[in-house]
Amino acid sequence: MANAQSPVLVAQGIGHLSRSFLREVGGVFWFIVNTFEEMFERMQRGRVPFHAASFFRHTQRAGVDSVPLAGLVSFFLGLTMALLTGYQLQRFGTERLIPGLVAIAFTRELGPLLTGIMLAARIGAAFTAELGTMQVSEEVEAIEAMGIGPLRFLVAPRMLALFLLMPCLSTVSNIAAVFASSLICKAYFSIAFPYFLDLVKDSLLIRDIITGILKSFLFGLLIAAIACYRGLTVKGGAAGVGTATTSSVVTAITTVIGFDTLYNVVYTTFYPT
Repeated sequence: MANAQSPVLVAQGIGHLSRSFLREVGGVFWFIVNTFEEMFERMQRGRVPFHAASFFRHTQRAGVDSVPLAGLVSFFLGLTMALLTGYQLQRFGTERLIPGLVAIAFTRELGPLLTGIMLAARIGAAFTAELGTMQVSEEVEAIEAMGIGPLRFLVAPRMLALFLLMPCLSTVSNIAAVFASSLICKAYFSIAFPYFLDLVKDSLLIRDIITGILKSFLFGLLIAAIACYRGLTVKGGAAGVGTATTSSVVTAITTVIGFDTLYNVVYTTFYPT
């Protein structure tokens, strides 16, 4: 009897997981929609949706303070990538492909992806912990009682800051990686810096840059939305804040990688070359 019921139990488990997944996706989607709706309603009345000081404070945290981390990680990864691929390409006498390989890889893929993962761990966790603490201490309810929309007051500046600053950080990441690969090419493969720049310009296309920028905007929006959504749906006091923060980081990183894969599949389908 147990063996006969096991397929049913497996199907039930899959159904529960699918329902939970769809509920979470729908919750985040409507969370984004409601946030922008509150902002636009406020703007239609001729008033600003949130304080400029709050927006610039979050841009400072999410953007300027994240530059050293994004640049340093990409610099070392650019060094490693240029060195390892260079030795393989040198066996075939094609080491001149190193500049284009590193530039395209970071501009289209690694720059936005690495930056998204770092921001999900650094800024996403902070957003979730802050909003989660406000939720369990009933500060969010107090804001609502004063007639202030918590989404446009608390979420909108955080979401907009991460949405706008993500492409800038990805650009910093790309520049750091390309600069690091130029040092390796000069030191190990006798490729002078002017020739290195010519090889990068010859291999890099405008659509590669646009692809990376579009990914960056998408990743910034997703990370901020997931972090704020987890923070405002915290339950269970201080322990719930810790659980929501961990869940926020894991969910944001997984979502970024998943959407990156989906984007690449769609892109290569319509632009195979």
